[in-house]
Formats: sequence, C-alpha cells, structure tokens
Amino acid sequence: MKLPELKNSERYIGLYIFDFGDHTGVGFTAQEVAELLESEKYKNGKVYKIHKAEPDGRLELKGVRSEIFQLEAGMFFYETSIETAKDDFKSLINLAVTAAPPCRAKVHLAKYSDDKFAAAIIYPAEYDDEISSWLIAGRYKTKSAAEGGIEAVQRYYKDNPEILERHQLFEKSALESRSGQELLANVKLAVQR
Repeated sequence: MKLPELKNSERYIGLYIFDFGDHTGVGFTAQEVAELLESEKYKNGKVYKIHKAEPDGRLELKGVRSEIFQLEAGMFFYETSIETAKDDFKSLINLAVTAAPPCRAKVHLAKYSDDKFAAAIIYPAEYDDEISSWLIAGRYKTKSAAEGGIEAVQRYYKDNPEILERHQLFEKSALESRSGQELLANVKLAVQR
C-alpha cells in the first residue's frame, strides 16, 4: 500500500485510510468509511485507522475489520439500587454536556430486576477506543461492576431489560462527514482533507 506524503500528519490521527485496491485514500471519517463499505463497489475495501503520526509524516496504523462499521459496542455500569444507577445515568449525560462525546451515542437507564439496574452507553463499534478515552478524560466513575464491548451490547438486547430512561448524545465533530455523491466523487483523491 503506497501512501501519499502528508503535511501536518498529526491532523490525521483518528481518521482512516481506505485501500480501494487500485489506489488508497487518506483522511476519511468513520461515517464516510461506513458508507463506502455499504456500497457494492467498495464493500471489499481494506480499512486502517491512523493511530499515531510522527512529525516526519510516518503513520502508525491499526487494521480495522470492515464488520466493525456495522456493529454497536457499549459499556454497562451495573448497580443494585435504582438511586445509584440513576446517578450513573445522570453522570454520563452531564459528562456529555461538559465535553461532547467523540460520536453519537445513546444512554439508557435499564432495569433487569428489583436489585439489578444498569446505566448503559451504546455507540458505533468503531469508536470503542475514543469512548473509553472520553470516559477516562472525563473521570467517569461508578461504584459497582462494569462490562463493555460488542458482545455486551448483543447480550443487553437479548436480555431486553426495561428501559426506564433514555437520552441521545451528539458529538461535536471538527470535521464534517461527506455522503452520497459528494463522497463518491472524491474517492480518487489520495488525500481527502
């Protein structure tokens, strides 16, 4: 895979490289990659996330399975009392007000039984690292057990707990994702941004 020379390579951290087979594009957002993978023409493309960038333009890449862009991941913070679970739920929402999350996410306050509750945050799986970093940076803490990942979300949907409250979080993105014709018209560009 041949990559173009990048100026200000640190600007590309967190963005994606899409290997189309006959050429490569650098600087796609996760939303753009998901749309490309959904298209018949580009469904077999290979995707790499730019993890680190050196001042000399070298990039550290992480391969990303294309299925990730079709899945949800999440984190579930379990409590035995409704009051503590409500506090966890409100803390997630308050964190989003203080510092916008890296992507859209939904937050649920769920009841499994009279002594099992959860504050859940569910988001596109490709943002797993970013959500973890966002929670750490925001010093989000709970008092009890927690679990996360793709399988945790699948189990949550299968268990189908009662959703007592729900809230939608929106990201504050510095980059506008392109879609449709605009995105497809620019796939030949080696550097997207």
